[in-house]
Amino acid sequence: MDGTQAGETQSNNKYLVAGLGNPGRRYRRNRHNIGFMVIDRLAETAGIQLRRVQSNAIIGDGFLTQQSLILAKPQTYMNKSGTAIASLTRYYRIPLGNLLVIYDEIDLPFGMLRFREQGGSGGHNGMKSIIDQIGQEFPRLRLGVDRPPGYMEPADYVLQNFSDGEASIVDEMINQAVAAIQVFLNDGIEIAMTRFNGQIT
Repeated sequence: MDGTQAGETQSNNKYLVAGLGNPGRRYRRNRHNIGFMVIDRLAETAGIQLRRVQSNAIIGDGFLTQQSLILAKPQTYMNKSGTAIASLTRYYRIPLGNLLVIYDEIDLPFGMLRFREQGGSGGHNGMKSIIDQIGQEFPRLRLGVDRPPGYMEPADYVLQNFSDGEASIVDEMINQAVAAIQVFLNDGIEIAMTRFNGQIT
């Protein structure tokens, strides 16, 4: 069976949930890698093993809330995330409405979650790469990491680790994101937006 035929067998009821980040241990706890952190927690929750490499991404597949899904962490570095996401979306024939991308957002206060049905990149290079490849009509979940202090460059800020003082809020934000994604899979983005858009409590 060739790649196209394989893709055809994985059809429209499957979801692709992708977190954005940079590969390698040095980036693991960076603000920019909170998308990866959510995917790791989702995989743990669903009992999905993230061991396969496909389309420049580490992936795993299984079920969460009875929905068939693929979890993905692109390994292309943030600025080329679109290469992996576009390839996986094409191979598995994922409708754009069944793609959810999770990433950090400096324009949201620390600890805030925000679903959007579609939209631009907001200056996020990973999202810009994806939009350049597949357009902007796909859901995304943004996790607020706040703006850099003082005159620090945003690029430097997002490549810093979360501080020890932020750890408990980060953990709760990841837990809330996992709960929100389960509602997205079960009930759709409108209900997920109503229930989870806002500051974690």
